[in-house]
Amino acid sequence: MTYSDASRPKDECGVCGIFGHEDAAKLTYFGLYALQHRGQESAGIVASDGSRISQHKGMGLVHDVFSEADLQGLKGHLTVGHVRYSTTGASNIVNAQPFTATHQGCTVAVAHNGNLVNIRSLRDELEKKGSIFQSTMDSEVVVHLLARCSHLGLDQALIDTFESIKGAYSVLLLTEDKLIAVRDAGGFRPLCLGKLNNGGFIVASETCALDLVEAQYLRDIEPGEILIIDRNGQRSLRLNTSQRRSFCIFEQVYFARPDSDIFGKNVYLSRKRMGEILARECKIEADFVMPFPDSGNYAAIGFSQASGIPLEMAVIRNHYVGRTFIQPTQSMRDFSVRVKLNPIRSFLKGKRVIILDDSIIRGTTGRSRVKFLREAGVKEIHMLISCPPTRNPCYYGIDFPSGGELIANKKTVDEIREHLGLDSLYYLSLEGLLEACGGPPADYCKACFDGDYPVPPDKEFCKMLLGTRDACRTMDKK
Repeated sequence: MTYSDASRPKDECGVCGIFGHEDAAKLTYFGLYALQHRGQESAGIVASDGSRISQHKGMGLVHDVFSEADLQGLKGHLTVGHVRYSTTGASNIVNAQPFTATHQGCTVAVAHNGNLVNIRSLRDELEKKGSIFQSTMDSEVVVHLLARCSHLGLDQALIDTFESIKGAYSVLLLTEDKLIAVRDAGGFRPLCLGKLNNGGFIVASETCALDLVEAQYLRDIEPGEILIIDRNGQRSLRLNTSQRRSFCIFEQVYFARPDSDIFGKNVYLSRKRMGEILARECKIEADFVMPFPDSGNYAAIGFSQASGIPLEMAVIRNHYVGRTFIQPTQSMRDFSVRVKLNPIRSFLKGKRVIILDDSIIRGTTGRSRVKFLREAGVKEIHMLISCPPTRNPCYYGIDFPSGGELIANKKTVDEIREHLGLDSLYYLSLEGLLEACGGPPADYCKACFDGDYPVPPDKEFCKMLLGTRDACRTMDKK
């Protein structure tokens, strides 16, 4: 069985592509390694040497999927890679990306980060016209749309394809001689361009991938931009859409690595500011503040520095917990928490503690963690969350469960406090979160907090993703 924290949100994917380097496959491997936090179910790389396309993909973590021999077999100066966590499509090898297809002698590989919210209607339309789908991925739709428009030429085929799909997509496409990066007009998911030491290029979900391969950050792929890189250099096309910017604010709260810069902001500094603003909004007396490693680390630093309350690491994380282990019996039902985190009992006994965490999704793990702190003799437990209550599902590529599974969708803050067994519970205000992240507030998608969906999903998509009851309830709010 697979070990995972079911109460934590999960991101959908990470993408990385290389153009113009003799070790493109190895650089992509390291880029995916840096992006492992964005997807842990499967990994894949497709390579081209200008005339032949090769690929390797499999289930599991990057270092499990690829051997030295696998990378040696991926010949060429051009690659795209992908790490996946499924938000649509089952978790199996058929749905592992990049997805590759050949049409009229031309092969294209697609690596996609995001969710298409009109996927159901697009698939139905394509199937009526004779398309046969090999997987349940929304990404496969891109290949079929490109094939349908291929007679228009590459540029127009790309424009028509991506103007027909709705939702969140940061996509890398590989042909025999081109690397193509596309970002939806809202810019939901991050995507950046860098320059390699030899003059080649890298495109990746986050700048941490650029850092690992010692690439120079050049710029973000702009919302609504199609960037084409080939031996003639770079050129850009623009999607004709009036969609407003919709940067996913939860990337700053939780998903992106703290050493990345996304949406023009450094994630580490944003998370520290969340803690600083929490210290301004919430006045609590306590002996020390602590995070549950690693999710609350950076907000806890900011809170401690702003409040003057000492920071302690009073819970120790076991960094050697693998993704699989023998499952506990029912009598050991809290083992999945204790195997990962262990409190320093002699230090915690009799103390008043402030816990910093980034979010509460279902509340199951939080309850177990509070319980083991009580058993360690903690006198008072106050919890501060560095974002507002997560009340609404996400349709744009983050695995927030249906509204019925989100604890803040069903309970008030005081009811959540009681459910978790806390002395007090405070959430960062939405205004405080926007201040911490910087930039115009209108540039961010905040739907998981306020229910304002910038791209309304099709009703059939909601039913597919959430189930009929939750879908209808969500659509009735629009």
